[in-house]
Amino acid sequence: MKSKYRPQLYGWHRDFKKGEQYSSFEKDSLLYANDNYCAFIRHDNLESLINGLFYLFLFFVNSYVIFMFSQLCCELLFANKPIDIYFCLFNVTILLLLIFLMYLFAVPGVCRNLLTFGGSPIIFNRKTGKVYINEGYFFNFKLFYNPLYMFYPLKKRIKEYDWADLQGVVLQFRSSRFSSYMIVLMVCKPDTYKTVDHIIFQPSVLYYGSNCSWGWLNNFMYYEDNLFSFNDGKYKWEQETQFKKDMIQGEGWPDWMVEAFNATTHDELADIKQKYHIKP
Repeated sequence: MKSKYRPQLYGWHRDFKKGEQYSSFEKDSLLYANDNYCAFIRHDNLESLINGLFYLFLFFVNSYVIFMFSQLCCELLFANKPIDIYFCLFNVTILLLLIFLMYLFAVPGVCRNLLTFGGSPIIFNRKTGKVYINEGYFFNFKLFYNPLYMFYPLKKRIKEYDWADLQGVVLQFRSSRFSSYMIVLMVCKPDTYKTVDHIIFQPSVLYYGSNCSWGWLNNFMYYEDNLFSFNDGKYKWEQETQFKKDMIQGEGWPDWMVEAFNATTHDELADIKQKYHIKP
């Protein structure tokens, strides 16, 4: 199905609407919430471990086959025998294809699943309308990555976004027997559908609609406090210190950003940025 986003968004299924009331929702991925901000975890450690081991296996198998084909190509090149040009081209083609598959799937899969950071929590501040992420460079659904970052698998993206510029989107991935869904936050230029970035909110769900985490988030951001509880998450509202100790400390979050989680006004946020010499 075609979407209204530009460039066109592959797998687009539907958009979520902001400001609607949701009476039912999934809250398993909710980590913590208070009156200022909430935090969601975006991947399950066990699931990531299983997926990561699969990609690691794929990486080693691919590496072995690439080594064997490389050795064969060298033998053909330096052998004192007539070269079958077609057989040689076939081997080179297979070698290049394997290297491309390594770049496209194996390395990003290992980095995305085994080198993630504390579940890659995403923070939503409803008082300032800011959204904060601290995630691995490969934690997205890009098809092509900067090959230089293959040598820097721990590279991270730490960014601040405006909630007003984010749009919840459902992506659908179909196979012959079933469909799975991904909930993504598209980052658009103000008042347009021109996308400049995206954030994975829920990497894999078997259903969508009011039963996904978007329902809880939407209620929170639009102050529908009667439809949820600040104690719905893994950590209760009075356990903020424990939440930050377990999920934030040691994960590379900038001090100004952690302090900005609890900013209650734009002026307070501006003061925090000025304190840490952060450009507005």
